Amino acid sequence: MTGNGVEDAKQAIRRRIWDLLEREQVTDPGARGSIPAFVGAADAAERLAALPEWRAARVVKAVPDRAQQPVRERALAEGKFLYMAVPKLAEKLPFCELDPGNLPVSAAEAASREVAARIARRVDTGQMRPVDMVVCGSVAVNRAGTRLGKGAGYSDIEVALLAEAGLIGQRTVIVTTVHSLQVLDEPIPETSHDFSVDLIVTASGVIRCTPPRRPAGLDWTQLPASMIAAIPVLAARQRSAS
Repeated sequence: MTGNGVEDAKQAIRRRIWDLLEREQVTDPGARGSIPAFVGAADAAERLAALPEWRAARVVKAVPDRAQQPVRERALAEGKFLYMAVPKLAEKLPFCELDPGNLPVSAAEAASREVAARIARRVDTGQMRPVDMVVCGSVAVNRAGTRLGKGAGYSDIEVALLAEAGLIGQRTVIVTTVHSLQVLDEPIPETSHDFSVDLIVTASGVIRCTPPRRPAGLDWTQLPASMIAAIPVLAARQRSAS
């Protein structure tokens, strides 16, 4: 399957899942084109919080999507250090750092992407702590741990940046929280820069996946010039390498 064929196949799966979630009324009508905020997200976060991998994690990196807000709230409420990416990685310092011991608002408030954008310290990978758990959002994921985001590629870049900096490794646990309707029993196309997950957590259960694939760093061949230009941290790395 060619590069365009892979992307077309991925997008077909996304459309099917967005349609299904809307039809079953387990997400907002406007979820299409995004990581869907799903019914049962708080229950999935509670199930994740009961796992030994969560209890062992001291530093969590989570996506800023609304579907994962209950996870972020639990992380801060339980005293875990939290990192969130700046939306679209659009700042020179692309991550927000939230120290649970130094929050000017409640954990629930700080976990929202709007408040975090206002109060969090901005950092680059050189200023970050090693990450014990990565929590990502998905449009779809299969039982082997292959996932689809919304198609923009930001989560893959975030994981690649952390891996390149030595902040995540084989012992870092990668998790996605989703609705059970987002879990597929079929192959999902992958490319070289895609990562997979260790754990899929829904409101009703936990799926432990095959050993995940984690790129060692950025795959520049998969990054279009327009994306590099729009993401300051990528543009800076490209300039330093030239």
